[in-house]
Amino acid sequence: MIRAVLLAAVLAAPAAAQDVASAKGGLVRWLDKSTGETGDLDLSRGQSAEQGRLTIQLDECRYPVADPASNAYAHLTIRDALVPDPVFSGWMIASSPALSAMDHPRYDVWILRCDTE
Repeated sequence: MIRAVLLAAVLAAPAAAQDVASAKGGLVRWLDKSTGETGDLDLSRGQSAEQGRLTIQLDECRYPVADPASNAYAHLTIRDALVPDPVFSGWMIASSPALSAMDHPRYDVWILRCDTE
């Protein structure tokens, strides 16, 4: 509950304090904690990619107009082939990935940046 309130405050503050733009895509990093394998996925908005048991979909990626390199936040939907419902559906913030992290025993996924060009 506290995490949800804090996330809402963090997401609302940049929108109120500065203009944000929607990107055409973003860069997502994944980690398989059992093998140590990592990789990056360059996804367009609405695109999904499979990695191991996961299907990672980038729903939206936003960034501050005044300073595009400063931060990104993205809405991701992540599914595990062994679970009927999404294992994560929500906003992740590049500068604070632990604030809204996916809780999965084998995989970690986080947003690195939005494509600003």
